[in-house]
Amino acid sequence: MSSAEQYLKPEVIQNISRLDLRAKFIVEGFLTGLHASPFHGFSVEFSEHRRYNPGDDPRNIDWQVFARTDRIYVKRYEAETNITGYILMDLSRSMGYTYRQTLTKFDYATCLAAALSFLMIRQQDPVGLVTFDDQVRGSLPARSRRSHFGDILALLQRSQPAGSTDIAGSLRRVGGMIRHRSLMMLMSDLLSDTEAVLSSLRMLRHAGHDVILFHILDEAEVTFPFTGSVDFLEPESSEHEIMDAAAVRVDYLDALAQLRDQYRETCLRIGADYVPLDTSLPFDKALLEYLYQRQARG
Repeated sequence: MSSAEQYLKPEVIQNISRLDLRAKFIVEGFLTGLHASPFHGFSVEFSEHRRYNPGDDPRNIDWQVFARTDRIYVKRYEAETNITGYILMDLSRSMGYTYRQTLTKFDYATCLAAALSFLMIRQQDPVGLVTFDDQVRGSLPARSRRSHFGDILALLQRSQPAGSTDIAGSLRRVGGMIRHRSLMMLMSDLLSDTEAVLSSLRMLRHAGHDVILFHILDEAEVTFPFTGSVDFLEPESSEHEIMDAAAVRVDYLDALAQLRDQYRETCLRIGADYVPLDTSLPFDKALLEYLYQRQARG
């Protein structure tokens, strides 16, 4: 096992103070064997023509323009321009939960956010960060300089999951803050009003933003490993309810499957990406799952 693979294990990379190393090891593991960045070719919409230069791909020559003008032009695509990305981090209290994993959902999202930021800055794409619970708590504009990565890590390290939830309202506020077309990467457990969240995602897409929805749950929230009488805590209201785990397990797992299907199907219809994750999945595999989503939709 390589040192990078060892660092990809949650039990090894649990020290938040070395988040910079975490991000680098995650990305190194992710990029192993890949010949291109997962963001390369993110958009292939035609943008404009430009004069042909030696070294340009001949497949991009517009022969119709050549026939009319007797000059060689190539088609320029949006993929040749930088992508501006924003990571939208849910700070709601429920994100601080874990049952038996080393990392909470928030820790997991923080590592993933750091890795994505490192990946984008590594390829000179501007990336910003917005943290929110029931309102926007912190924000950094999108920058591509290497020193900006340290600013992102500092804000992530200062952030704690402690607030109540208003994902939809926060996304609407973010949409008002960021007017130019960007890549919005939302990291949340989505324990909120589903229809309201989906409506806010439609709003972002209607405004021209690309959207990746990282639905991050704890391993126990996905597998429901509980037995006997269990005292369940509602994280936002702090209300307790004792239930027989065996009696509710099937209904719970069915409801979770329906929720994930609803997000997956709606995201597919509006042209967004939905990436379901849980805290038992190594980070490099989480990033690969995203890449598979993009390839499948591309």
